[in-house]
Amino acid sequence: MASDLRVGVLGYGIAGRVFHAPLISATPGLTLAAIVTRSPARQEQAAAENPGVPILSDAAELLQTPLDLIVVATPNRTHVALALAAIEAGIPVIVDKPFAPTSAEARQVIEAARQRDVPLTVFQNRRWDSDFRTVRKIVDDGRLGEVQRFESRYERWIPDVWDNWREFGAPEEAGGLLYDLGAHLVDQAVDLFGPVDTVYAELDLRRPGVQVDDDAFVALKHANGVRSHLWMSATAANHGPRFRVLGSKAAFTIYGLDGQEDALAAGRRPGDPGWGEEPQSAWGKLGLLDDVQPVPSELGAYQEFYESIRDGSVPVRPESAEYALQVIEGAFRSAHSGKVETL
Repeated sequence: MASDLRVGVLGYGIAGRVFHAPLISATPGLTLAAIVTRSPARQEQAAAENPGVPILSDAAELLQTPLDLIVVATPNRTHVALALAAIEAGIPVIVDKPFAPTSAEARQVIEAARQRDVPLTVFQNRRWDSDFRTVRKIVDDGRLGEVQRFESRYERWIPDVWDNWREFGAPEEAGGLLYDLGAHLVDQAVDLFGPVDTVYAELDLRRPGVQVDDDAFVALKHANGVRSHLWMSATAANHGPRFRVLGSKAAFTIYGLDGQEDALAAGRRPGDPGWGEEPQSAWGKLGLLDDVQPVPSELGAYQEFYESIRDGSVPVRPESAEYALQVIEGAFRSAHSGKVETL
């Protein structure tokens, strides 16, 4: 390429600081051109962690900066307005998950991008988790036989409610675990097994003072007959397997979480020795009953998302993120009605 693509990042919370800024800086062919954050403390932190990168306090100022790509890594309530502003300016845009508070708003953004012929994608980074990539390979290789049930958990122990927009109850905040973690778990299930016929969900508010769901279960029946059971919790004092996949010939079970987020937070970067590798102790096991064997984990590869962007590809179709929001909305309807919802 004649020159690097210039990328501006809106927001310097966990998404901007831990994921986007480091991954952009570590990707050959991309240049981190500006960061926007209004918080003086985060401005200071961003400047210290990204020497020489302009730190701005206003999205309008970023839109006046010569850029080839904008990343929207701000609170959920701002995703749609900022994505539309970038599209109106003719700048390709990445929106962090969840894409939008509602599927209708997501469709609005998709239509605006189509009309303006502006590239648009959504940062569903956990498609590049080591454990998920391992599950995909085992499913694709047919080692499980016919897949019957896909179990996926993202469980935490956070007994105190955070003073954070993810815990706010207003609908426009798109707070709660079903939006936060469910955006990943639903995306992975649909990416593996395709469209959903029915949704059933149980959503609970467990911790004192919590305004949004902090303990959730979602059951999906895919059109191909596979059933996905998805758990997400901030109140899990003991964690189940990250994935358990049951097939007609065998099962695969793996515990723990992909290590790339912790590695990025600790200052490691793609290209460092051992990037994306999981220790043998974290490998999952494949087999029947007690006759199981460890399966070497596939490499985690968050960098592939931005490498695809650099190479002119769309790593995640925005329509898939909009569909995941339809599933999430069906889960909310089910939780409120107590009935199975049809999509």
